[in-house]
Amino acid sequence: MIEIIQEYWKNYLFTDGYRITGLAITMWLLVISIGLGFCLSVPLAVARVSKNKLLSRAVWLYTYVFRGTPLYVQLLLCYTGLYSLQVVRDHMLLAEFFRSGMNCTLLAFTLNTCAYTTEIFAGAIKATPYGEIEAARAYGMSSFTLYRRVILPSALRRALPYYSNEVILMLHATTVAFTATVPDILKIARDVNSATYQSFEAFGIAALLYLVISFALVWLFRRAEHRWLAYLRPQGK
Repeated sequence: MIEIIQEYWKNYLFTDGYRITGLAITMWLLVISIGLGFCLSVPLAVARVSKNKLLSRAVWLYTYVFRGTPLYVQLLLCYTGLYSLQVVRDHMLLAEFFRSGMNCTLLAFTLNTCAYTTEIFAGAIKATPYGEIEAARAYGMSSFTLYRRVILPSALRRALPYYSNEVILMLHATTVAFTATVPDILKIARDVNSATYQSFEAFGIAALLYLVISFALVWLFRRAEHRWLAYLRPQGK
């Protein structure tokens, strides 16, 4: 393993000399997909709990489809399925977008994590104590202000433990990116294995990198929970 680390550590971490690879690509996929998914999921979660049945059912259908099908299949549809459509190939911008494995991977990851996050946030919104809502209404808040000042801050804080699980699962899900020829950690491990035939060492290094990232994310979320959910902890007398 020492020999592989000495020869391929740059490939595993950030570059193979010609392109960004390994850990840098994995973190890029995770941060961008999680960030975009979070931004999209907040308004979708509000729509999901809306009294407007058409709007609510439309969001439910989206989350049902993306939570009910494997991410691997979704990535294949984005990477090879959509580009096979004539309407996509005839449109210059669409053809250019779906020709890139990185673009297709980010699209599939974002839509997938957004679906799960939407349901997490929608559940947290539904669980908002009714007393908080009544107090805000008695204070004269509009619906927009009610969501902005009371419901969303409360719901997002209470959803933090569940959302942290989604982020960890999304990190693990990035391993399918190699399907679209994206040079993430697993793709580098497969290349190293093909070059050295030392499977245990090649994939073992990849496993250690994923483990380190997972522990770092868990630590960050535990710190966030300690700070933002302190009011839910039992108070000593």
